[in-house]
Amino acid sequence: MAKLLHIEASPRKDRSRSTQVAHTFLAAYQKSRPDGSIETLDLWATPLPSFNGDTIEAKYAILRGQPHTPGQAEAWKSVVDVIERFKSADKYLFSLPMWNFGVPYILKHYIDVLIQPGLTFSFDPQLGYKGLVTGKKAAAIYARGGAYGPGTGMEDYDLQSKMLAGVLGFIGLTDLVNIFVEPTLAPPEVSEAGFAKAEELAVSTAKSF
Repeated sequence: MAKLLHIEASPRKDRSRSTQVAHTFLAAYQKSRPDGSIETLDLWATPLPSFNGDTIEAKYAILRGQPHTPGQAEAWKSVVDVIERFKSADKYLFSLPMWNFGVPYILKHYIDVLIQPGLTFSFDPQLGYKGLVTGKKAAAIYARGGAYGPGTGMEDYDLQSKMLAGVLGFIGLTDLVNIFVEPTLAPPEVSEAGFAKAEELAVSTAKSF
């Protein structure tokens, strides 16, 4: 039974366009995959390890091939627990708003916990970096106030989808479908048309996901 992990990065809950489209995606997915399971990870309600003190020293101990102190081992376990929950999924759905052209800081925090040597990537002096989370599908639903697609003149400002796609590709998640909900801050007739287009794409994507 395949497990889909929905990583929700908007604090606006049901007022969030990215969350609304994610719910549409999940409903269509559940209908087409009744034997599958869905788990939602609300990042705003999830305690994440702080990367300071024993936690950061534990990471550097790994990089230097040194053993952990008891305090470092305890701190590192909280990091491993987050990563193991992530890696336990077979498929991923990310839903997130654009903040200052990028991603919400809570999602960046989550990413900084996930990207760890030996757990989600490896490094070889001859071969370079290699992602360790492979053979899995991912979809991302991006909400943003303006339009940032090809021909808008705003493409370079889209650090939201570029950052997430880059990070996911680094750890091996290269099978990624992007769904854009934009422009959410346009006049109602324009924003609703963009929302409807995203909902339609979410349904068609979910059916074959």
